[in-house]
Order: sequence, then C-alpha cells, then structure tokens
Amino acid sequence: MRTIFTSRIARAALASAALALAAPSGAALAQEKVLKAVMHADVRVIDPIWTTQTIANIHGMLVYDTLFGNDVNMQPKPQMVGKYEISADKLTYTFTLRDGLKFSDGSAVTTKDVIASLQRWGRKDGVGLRLFSFVDKLEAVDDKTFKMMLKKPYGMVLESLGKTNSSVPVIMREKEAQTDHNTQVKESVGSGPYMMLRDQWVPGSKAVYVKNPHYVPRPGNEPPSSFSGSKIAGVDRIELVWIADSQTAMSALINGEVDFYENPGIDFLPILQKAKGVKLTKTGDLDSTHGMIRLNHLHPPFNNVKARQAMLHLINQEDFLRAIIGDAEYYRVCHGLITCGSPLSNDGGSAMLKEYNPKKALQLLKEAGYKGEPITILATTDHNTITPATQVLIQAMREAGINLDVQSMDWGSVVSRRAKKDPPAQGGWNIFITTTGGVGASNPVLHTWLGAACDKGLFGWPCDAKIEELRNAFAFAQTEDEKKRIAKELQTRAIEQVVYIPFGQWSTPLAYRADRIEGIVPNTGLAVLWGIKKK
Repeated sequence: MRTIFTSRIARAALASAALALAAPSGAALAQEKVLKAVMHADVRVIDPIWTTQTIANIHGMLVYDTLFGNDVNMQPKPQMVGKYEISADKLTYTFTLRDGLKFSDGSAVTTKDVIASLQRWGRKDGVGLRLFSFVDKLEAVDDKTFKMMLKKPYGMVLESLGKTNSSVPVIMREKEAQTDHNTQVKESVGSGPYMMLRDQWVPGSKAVYVKNPHYVPRPGNEPPSSFSGSKIAGVDRIELVWIADSQTAMSALINGEVDFYENPGIDFLPILQKAKGVKLTKTGDLDSTHGMIRLNHLHPPFNNVKARQAMLHLINQEDFLRAIIGDAEYYRVCHGLITCGSPLSNDGGSAMLKEYNPKKALQLLKEAGYKGEPITILATTDHNTITPATQVLIQAMREAGINLDVQSMDWGSVVSRRAKKDPPAQGGWNIFITTTGGVGASNPVLHTWLGAACDKGLFGWPCDAKIEELRNAFAFAQTEDEKKRIAKELQTRAIEQVVYIPFGQWSTPLAYRADRIEGIVPNTGLAVLWGIKKK
C-alpha cells in the first residue's frame, strides 16, 4: 500500500512538472491561444508509418496531410488532391495536387514527395501492401500530377489512401520518405495544419505544436468529418501533455490546468459529469476501441495452430472488460474480429471464442508439444487499458499452469520490442496485448491486424494464404451481399488460425472544458485536434 501511495505521489509530482513545463513562458506566449490536451499515451515516436502506435499517428495527423481523408461514414474525400480521374476500365487513377501546397519548411509539395511517401507506406502498412500488390506503377506527369496504374481494377484505392486508423499514408518530403520502411524517420516536417517544435519536445512530459505558416486548408471551409473537410488550425499552439496518473489528469481538467482529456477513466466519469465547465462527449457511433491479444506465430509454441487455439480457452471477455472499464454501459462482449455493431459484423467462427476452460487450454498446449517452457509476455506498465488487460491474461495463464516469463516495461518499450523477430530468449517475445480502433476494424481490408501476410505483415506475423485471398476477394466484391458473405468466411478462417484473440470492445467519452474551447470533432479512432478553438 505504501508503495502504491508513494508511486501515486511520484506520478503526481511528475505530472505537476509536466504541467509546469507545458505552461507558456513570457508575455509573447501569453498572447497565444493554447490548447493543452492530455492524451492516452506519451509521444515517443514521430514516424507514423514506422509504427501503428495510436499516439504517433495522432502526432502524424497534426504534422502531415494526406491525399484523401475518409469521412465519418468511411467515404473517401480529397484532401491534398484537387482533382482526380478514374479511367473507364478502372485501371488508371490520375491525381492532381491542389495549388500552393507547401511543407512547413517552405518547400513545395511535389509528386516526387508523394510517390516516395506512398511507396514507403506501401512497403510497411498492411493496407498499403495490399494496394501496392495491385499497382503496376506510379508515374509523375509533372510536379503536380501523377498516375497510379493498376494490374487489376482494385476497388479500395481511395478508401486505402484515406484510411483513418493506424499507419495513415501521410505525405512526407522525398528525402524522409526515402528512409527504409523499417527505420524510424527522425525529422517531422509535413504539410499539415501544425508543425512540431522539436526543441520543445520533452519525451515523458509534453510535445508542442504550432500553426504551420505554410499550410493551405481545403477551400470552402468544408465542415470537418473525421479526416475529411477543411482542416482549420483553431489555436496557435497545441501542447500534448503526458500525465500517467489518471486521477491527476482528471484534477488538471477540473482545475482548468488543461483543456482536453482524451481518455478519462470510467471511474472518474461521474465526477467529471458534475464538474463545472466540463463536458463529456461520445467519439462516434461505433465503439472506439477493440482489444487484442497478439501471439507470435514465428516461434514455439505458437507456431503451432493447436497451441494458438488453446489460448482461446483462457479468455473470458467479461473478466477483461470489467478490469479495464468496469461499467457495462461502456463495454461490449464481442466474439468477432470485425467490430460488433458495424454493418459487416457477423458470428463466423465466434463459437471458438466462447468456451473458457483453462484445463482444456493446458491440455491442448501439451498436445501441441508444449513441455513447460517459459512463455514470454510483454507486460505494459503504464497504459490505462493495456496494463490491466495484460494482468488479467497473466492471471488466467498462471491459473492454467502455464510457465510465464513476464517482461515488464513501459508501452514505448513494448512498441519497440514487438518489432523484433528474434526468439523470445534472445530479446523477442511470445505475447503482447494491444488495441485497435473500432472504425478500422469494421472493414476487412482496412483492418490491418486481420491480415496474415507472413513476414510482410504486422508484429506476430500470421501467415495464411487463404486469409489473404479472402481479403483480396472482399476488395473486388460487387454487391453488399457478396461483401457480407466474404466477411463471414474471412472472420471464420481468421479465428481458426488465431491471427489474434479479441477480448471485447469499448468506448469511453472524451472530456473537455466546454467553457473554454469549442469545435470538438468526435472521431472514433485517432483524435482530431485541428478544428478546436479557444472561446
């Protein structure tokens, strides 16, 4: 207890230091309109293509722009693109950039930057990999116009370019975009509404952004809808403040020390609802977050499908959701991989996810060749949902009699280590817990974690040709009935192969000072911050 109390004091002290660091200094800053936002995680990585980390992609959407942006209904709308044409055979897309696009260093955005950025994204992201498997070539016509020529009439080109969950296809300068896709870009120069002040970035404390003086929003003052519409920078400066302790973060919002709290704990919602000047709002119609347990398919025991299926018997979603959220009003048991409540949700394969039976789990593991070797689990220590979910899994595995090697570390370290393909004993891993956005997970092609593209896929590297065939087939489906049929077949196969194990979905409202800011754009997935204004 003393340790917990001391730890809370320490976190509160660090939070106070963060707020002090975040405070404007001097008369000049006092004139600025500053948005102080407490996010769900600290900004540690600034390359939104290299990682799927949500906070890195929120950073990315402040700094960079995209060719298209999907709206709240997942319909792609032009952003950097001024006009585009699709040939009658649907094999050639011709895109022309809007006039006057510039990076924050003042240099013009050209098709060289666009093509290099898309090619890097197409080597790293699952959605990009799929799109580029159908791309014959990208060809610059001039500095503003380029063509994308396809081998087949792939039906998800614009939706892929406008994707709104992780690894968004942002446009970088050519020199950064030429960085190997497995190496982090260390610069942060984009053509988005804000620019990052690298000299004021303090990992573990805050990340600072100011208006990009060269940004050209879409004309017409289009209303924002998810990633579409005119991205108008509403404040001069945005400070993403990191406060690990949720009670301290809540107090900071109530006391007016911050303006925006992205992910308040459910336990604190009744207090926030009564707080003067504070308002809560839903982020969208779909549940915002989908919980996942990822197994490493490269190494024993989970390179054996029977061992992976054994893990299905250790998951009682109610246990996870009660530990993470607590209040059933905000969570949903979902025995599917496609977001429950979305048009394509279905019950394909869901029966395999409903039998909680630790004894059977251990028996299946033994039948798969498991002999008590330690299983390495990456245990996040500082994430408000991933940390408790990991503890629930650890308890279930120990109760089943499974030998664990628990590697405790902060979320940023998990993000780095999960990229390693080495055997667990040599710095790799067997299991980590993560989450993904409910919107992205509602579409079989845009749901990156549903893929099974072997060494080209996401961490864990599931490998199954049938799954990849079905995802391709979905992109070519001509009718809604055909899409639903394929989605169900795909989910069934993905659960059988255990591409990941779902432990439910949930949605928490964001909280903000309604007496001080306006223009909140509810968005399921990455937080939209560019439209917010100070009153």
